[in-house]
Amino acid sequence: MQELIPFNNPYLTGQEISNVASAIARQEFAGDGYYTRCCEHLLQELTGSPRVLLTPSCTSALEMCAMLCNVEAGDEVIMSSFNFVSAANAFVLRGAKIVFVDIRPDTMNINEDLVEAAITDKTKVIVAMHYGGVACDVQKLMAIAEPRGIFVVEDAAHCIGAYDKGQHLGSIGHLGTISFHATKNIHCGEGGALLINQIDWIERAEIIREKGTNRSTFKKGIVEKYQWVDIGSSFLLNELSAAFLWGQLAKVEEVTGKRMAIWEYYFHELSLLENFQLSADINNFQHNAHIFFLKLDNVLVRNTLIEQLERDGIKAYFHYVPLHSSAAGRRFARFFGTDTFTTSESQRLLRLPLFYSLTPNQLNQIINSLIESHVAIYS
Repeated sequence: MQELIPFNNPYLTGQEISNVASAIARQEFAGDGYYTRCCEHLLQELTGSPRVLLTPSCTSALEMCAMLCNVEAGDEVIMSSFNFVSAANAFVLRGAKIVFVDIRPDTMNINEDLVEAAITDKTKVIVAMHYGGVACDVQKLMAIAEPRGIFVVEDAAHCIGAYDKGQHLGSIGHLGTISFHATKNIHCGEGGALLINQIDWIERAEIIREKGTNRSTFKKGIVEKYQWVDIGSSFLLNELSAAFLWGQLAKVEEVTGKRMAIWEYYFHELSLLENFQLSADINNFQHNAHIFFLKLDNVLVRNTLIEQLERDGIKAYFHYVPLHSSAAGRRFARFFGTDTFTTSESQRLLRLPLFYSLTPNQLNQIINSLIESHVAIYS
């Protein structure tokens, strides 16, 4: 009897329960306690960002980015349409118009060469989403943006433990965000982080996170009482989630290494199959094996393969439906230029199970199912 294989099985270190119990014993439940500070310091060391703030989600961190960039009605924000809705919503909530540009078919990231032409005098922010922990060319985007007074926000939701030329993703632009959702390599169920790479933005970021108050300076003894000084909201991760996360963050290198071994095995075995397109160039990036995807001839073949894998007890999924094709996308955004790859490539893409506890037997079961399905589809 074949084993049922889920698409994801969230990683656990075994330390989570004891850490949460420790936080309870400390009587720390709200955010910004002992474990929050531990996580933030470790993330600063890992990423090289001068200040990291834990947030309830990557969505929350993106909303903070929109506030820190002073996005307002009439501004434009450039990003790719092959994206999670939070990347657009964070700026739409501030009144911005989203401008989508096409993607690169190799990485599924925004095509850096199309960004400059999409800039207008209303452009306030460029969002660089690193799909699957594979880097955009953020340095090129910064070279385009900074002379024009435009901000670059790295949506590094997938990117814990991923780098570009030795720099951790999320630490290169003006701001970066990371997700610790249960679907990510390292998680706390639901959580995120904001990376503040401009030192003179740190104080305001702490104010925005504390509901627009200067509570952070009050806790440091700088002011006698805190008060409302700016816009903001409740953007603190609770302490129990931070305690859960602390046990995981210590294992970033171990988790990345195990996932990379699985990624490499997939790549080696499936590269021998015709009609299954793998992104060979991705192997040259310092990614973190967050996603392994292959591309089929078209959406019909992809859906057929998903069904055949399902019959073999294997969960495999496609990913984002391009935002510009949605009702809200048509309302709050426009597509600049031609959709050459965004829709067609997203319809070909199929993600395979990839998680820390995936066993060699499960891996071989997936690969054998893919080989059999390949023969059935193309014979």
